Amino acid sequence: MSVVQDLNAIDVPRQFPDHTQLPESDGTFVKNFQEHPQSIILTDSIDPVLQRLHPDGLYAIGQDCGIYWRETEPPEKGAEAPDWFYVPRVPARVDGQIRRSYVLWREFITPTIVLEFASGNGSEERDATPLSRSAEGETIRPGKFWVYEQVMRIPYYGIYQITNGNLEVYHLVDTTYERMTPNDRGHYFIPPMQVELGLWRGSYSSHSEELWLRWWDESGNLLLTGHEEAEVQRERANVAEERANAAQERANVAEQEAQQEQQKRSQLTERLKSLSPEQLQALGISLELLD
Repeated sequence: MSVVQDLNAIDVPRQFPDHTQLPESDGTFVKNFQEHPQSIILTDSIDPVLQRLHPDGLYAIGQDCGIYWRETEPPEKGAEAPDWFYVPRVPARVDGQIRRSYVLWREFITPTIVLEFASGNGSEERDATPLSRSAEGETIRPGKFWVYEQVMRIPYYGIYQITNGNLEVYHLVDTTYERMTPNDRGHYFIPPMQVELGLWRGSYSSHSEELWLRWWDESGNLLLTGHEEAEVQRERANVAEERANAAQERANVAEQEAQQEQQKRSQLTERLKSLSPEQLQALGISLELLD
């Protein structure tokens, strides 16, 4: 038997699939109308920070995208889809294509943080059920908390309950998630990203005043979205214009007052010139002062 025939006779396992070969959706509905705007706020406001941290552009942000951690049938059962996550040191595109999902067995770099926006009571997001088999031999799907903690080993995990505004942030210490304590501002510091995570009440897009998950810098300054930054710049320009207009108005008033004063002096001089020398002398005015 030839070498080629020998190779053909070997049962070689198929190559692990990549992001182009795996489903990009599990077919579930978006959980609520706030989910997409919430993701946009987080991405838009943090992007300048990540560009500074990664001047080479090597970082990726996922929004309701699958993170595949094991091969299953169907494939979606081997993935978790955080509402928002950030991965350092990887490109946003692979072979010129925008990522459809994030495949751990292809990348080997785990996300730094994952965030879940819970519409319910958060029990699904806190589910620590481990991967196991039933008495009948069927695989029991593990809970998100267990997968993020024990398999993906993601350093920071945030659960935001939209229904009641509760925010929980966990930090992986050794092999276990420990719930973090907020700082004096009520924020959670994420050292690898050099930012704080917390809740902010305000209006965004078409939504009336709501609680939103937001980023702050290490000094406690809110990181603005592009739209908010543009509004601030417009407001600054308006204030600068108002100040310039006020200064110009004051200059105009001062000029008018000076002109009026000069006019009064000219009129007085003309009146004094019409007087006789004797009258001027009686008033104690020298003729030389009128020249």
